[in-house]
Amino acid sequence: MQHTLEQFFRALRAADVRVSPAEAIDATRAVAVTGFTDRTLFKDALCATLAKSAEEVDRFDATFEAFFDRTPLETPPPAPLSDSEAEQVAESPLAQAVLQGDAAAIQQAMEEAARDAGVAEIRLTTQRSRMTRRLLEEMGLEEIEAIIARARRLPNGQGEGLADRLDAARARLFEQAQAYVQRQHDLYAASSARELREERLVRKQLNADGGVDPVDYALMQGLVRKMARRLATKYARRRRAAQRGHLDIRKTLRRSTAHGGVPFEIAWKVKKVDRPSIVVICDVSKSVAAFAQFLLTFLYSLNEVVERLDAYAFSGRLIPVSDILDANKVEGAILKVLQEIGFQSTDYGQALADFAENHLDRLDRRTTVIILGDGRSNYADPRLDLMKQVHDRSRAVIWLNPEPESYWGQGDSVMNRYARFCHVAKQCGTLEQLERVIDDVLRSYVPH
Repeated sequence: MQHTLEQFFRALRAADVRVSPAEAIDATRAVAVTGFTDRTLFKDALCATLAKSAEEVDRFDATFEAFFDRTPLETPPPAPLSDSEAEQVAESPLAQAVLQGDAAAIQQAMEEAARDAGVAEIRLTTQRSRMTRRLLEEMGLEEIEAIIARARRLPNGQGEGLADRLDAARARLFEQAQAYVQRQHDLYAASSARELREERLVRKQLNADGGVDPVDYALMQGLVRKMARRLATKYARRRRAAQRGHLDIRKTLRRSTAHGGVPFEIAWKVKKVDRPSIVVICDVSKSVAAFAQFLLTFLYSLNEVVERLDAYAFSGRLIPVSDILDANKVEGAILKVLQEIGFQSTDYGQALADFAENHLDRLDRRTTVIILGDGRSNYADPRLDLMKQVHDRSRAVIWLNPEPESYWGQGDSVMNRYARFCHVAKQCGTLEQLERVIDDVLRSYVPH
């Protein structure tokens, strides 16, 4: 049963239910107490030790029912065998089981053959046919095929009846093996397919020509949140490590005076670790609206390590959108923003003027400003003087441009002129590049 539990833990991980080694040990110990005979008690014991949220409980239930599905196989009523027929199938336990309609023996043979054939290692849809054939060979299909061939060669059609029954049984066995392999694919290969899609999506360009397919949109939203959680965990851990510091001898000696010079109370040096204060200014014109939405989703998922996040959006006029994001969630916020300021002629100079007039006091030496846009201002005044003010008042100015650098300065692009007032200005058109940039921002706030 230990092997079965280990395979079940693998299936849970494939279904995005996190199972650590410690949790796997706890689940094994719980099952040792409850036993396996009571299915409900067995399931509840595993669920209590492995599922950690309502979403994981739902995924656990679906995985448990699929993994431990033991629906009896359909078998025809057994037909009596003549002495000669019994002699022909005597050396094949599988042939005897299918002719006698022994569903339990067939199921057990399939489970054992699947373990020997490594069916649980299936990763791709294209492997199903090969895995099905390997499973049947491990069960003893070749013995049945040999019996059929010998029976058909008997004179006067003496073996036709046995051959026909085994031929029908072989067809049913093939269907059952296909269904079994499909179930293993659904259990174990889903994560591999998802990982392949995620690898493709993190490198997908999110500019006007590389919009997000609605089929992939939900997956990308989840991927953005996963990336944000990964960074949040990483920098929360670094912050705790930095706070431990080294022994503060002066403070320890000062405290020891109350105890006759005995250092009962140890004091540690503490490094002050700033939590990032971030101001985001997003161009939400059609060319970069998709990327803006994912940027805001990413940043709002970093609540644990970001002290303050002020978000602003513009196409012509600039407006604060933090309240809109809080009230409508990021998924619906862009639509609300577009209803207010969308479909206007992009004007970076006017956006900077609006920001300087109403929100410049939000910047200080602890603030990182992240600007997302292609720097195309329709030949309007770019207001470089205001861009310099933003640069001078901030800790850092980072400009993320979805366009390649070779396009900067061409046509109505003034990106090459804005870049002089940015600490970092780089192409950033994919989620992979976005994660790398935000990682660099957070790292700058952590002492090394």
